[in-house]
Amino acid sequence: MATSQSVEAAHEMLVAKFRWRDGHADIWNFFLDGSDLSLLVNGLAEPWRGAGITHVLGIESRGFLLGGAVAVSLKVGFQAVRKEGGLLPGPKLFVRSEPDYRFKRHELRMQNVLGPDDVVLLVDDWAELGSQAIAARTLVESCGAHFAGASFIVDQLEDDTRTKIGRVTSLAFANEFGNPDA
Repeated sequence: MATSQSVEAAHEMLVAKFRWRDGHADIWNFFLDGSDLSLLVNGLAEPWRGAGITHVLGIESRGFLLGGAVAVSLKVGFQAVRKEGGLLPGPKLFVRSEPDYRFKRHELRMQNVLGPDDVVLLVDDWAELGSQAIAARTLVESCGAHFAGASFIVDQLEDDTRTKIGRVTSLAFANEFGNPDA
């Protein structure tokens, strides 16, 4: 986990306020309070300042909210990655992810607008198996753009998966939140 004042503040808030609800992580709860959301956005962005990022990539749905906010914080563009069913005009690239934590494979789509001068950061809330992050990297690289890495609120990745993604920063690790069934 990267350390800085912004990252530490976001980490402390997450650990203090995190709750499981009905066996699920209640990440949406952190979006209700402007101060908490600001801590998350600054913590996600801080390790990547000065990294030459030109675009932040966000996967539907929480990745849209977080990625857009981090893009504003870094003063760069935002690139949406849609899952099946949502509208996305213009020329597109497609990739099918490996199964996620619910054993579901997603077809991810992105407009084909990035190029070799672009340096792209993926932002998302929780990385369990990393299948969507790896698929997003494939999309970015198929445009000829450079995939810089990923910034997550919570990292639950295995080391070999983290290596496939590239540079990964996170605000917390899943094991810090205890058992969802407790």
